[in-house]
Amino acid sequence: MLNIFRIVSYLEGISYILLLFVGVPLKYFANNDILVKSLGMPHGLLFILYVLLAFFIKPNFNWSNKDFLFILLASVVPFGTFYIDKQYLKNSTSLK
Repeated sequence: MLNIFRIVSYLEGISYILLLFVGVPLKYFANNDILVKSLGMPHGLLFILYVLLAFFIKPNFNWSNKDFLFILLASVVPFGTFYIDKQYLKNSTSLK
């Protein structure tokens, strides 16, 4: 389950960065909303999946409530999911 969460975390981060730094400027500066339309739904689904998977794997880790809230909030900050992967998930051996 951890590997699935890491993959979803990575994909969610990439989709968010593409939306925020490529799609939105294209929409507002070039009047081209193709990326926003094509990435919006997949990003939304990945975001929901990230949050749900975080709730599912929380019992397997010794995350405090503060850490867990930080992990959830990282999904709304650009590059946040990459930080979470590096700090909390990459070298994790705390699975029960």
